[in-house]
Amino acid sequence: MSIVPAEAVSARVRGAYDARTGGDGGAAPLAPRARLLPALAAVYRAQLSRARVARIPLLFVATFQSVGIMVLMRGVVDGGAEARAVVAGSSVLVVAFVALNLLAQYFGQLRASGGLDHYATLPVPPAAVVLGAAGAYASFTAPGTVVTAVIGSVLFGLPLTHLWVLVAVVPLAGAALAGLGAALGLLAPRQELATLLGQLGMSAALLLGVLPEGRLPGPIAFARDLLPSTYGVEAFARTFDRYPHWPTVALDLAVCAAVGVLSLAVATWAYRRAAVR
Repeated sequence: MSIVPAEAVSARVRGAYDARTGGDGGAAPLAPRARLLPALAAVYRAQLSRARVARIPLLFVATFQSVGIMVLMRGVVDGGAEARAVVAGSSVLVVAFVALNLLAQYFGQLRASGGLDHYATLPVPPAAVVLGAAGAYASFTAPGTVVTAVIGSVLFGLPLTHLWVLVAVVPLAGAALAGLGAALGLLAPRQELATLLGQLGMSAALLLGVLPEGRLPGPIAFARDLLPSTYGVEAFARTFDRYPHWPTVALDLAVCAAVGVLSLAVATWAYRRAAVR
């Protein structure tokens, strides 16, 4: 039996704990939140690894769908500006299928299943979660977009000289559409509604992006200007000219980048709103 009073033992234990934690007997301080760039890289790698197996078959479907649309349009469009619009729109449609449609479904499912609670407990900024997931989904679109652009150029007899512009078109259009898809998935009150909104958004990208602008009625052509991916389509289509007007291409890409920043900011706000509920 110890002859040391219990009060003395308790005081000694508290003193040792305070010496280790630097406190006065209260709760230990939490670890600092991770910085944006390291957290973004970690989320991106995790999402890329997760989506590698599950999304590759869907990427094949998206590419096959875009190539099929170009084959169908080949019987209607002979060449010229309309052919350039079809090839550019079909190429960006691959981005819309993955970055908009699938990301809306993913965040809708994550919200419905309580998966946002897991991310909310991690010491990472909300922007890192949204940007990491959006970047991972958009990364899967690059191979399908290149394949679609090459097949379409050969099919319509368009030059392959300036396909390198896809290096800018894919990430910028992907960011704009991924931000829109994430916002739709996070703001939808139910998972089924998120899936519906994602499919409607992809259908809008199909109708407004692939069909030549000159064949669209006035109000629908105005709606085309509101679609985030339109400016990426326009920038890519202009590069099929023999002598592209690069300042106009750069302007379209700049507008696409601005829309991408805005849509990702809205998606980050939607994530914070959904995570606290």
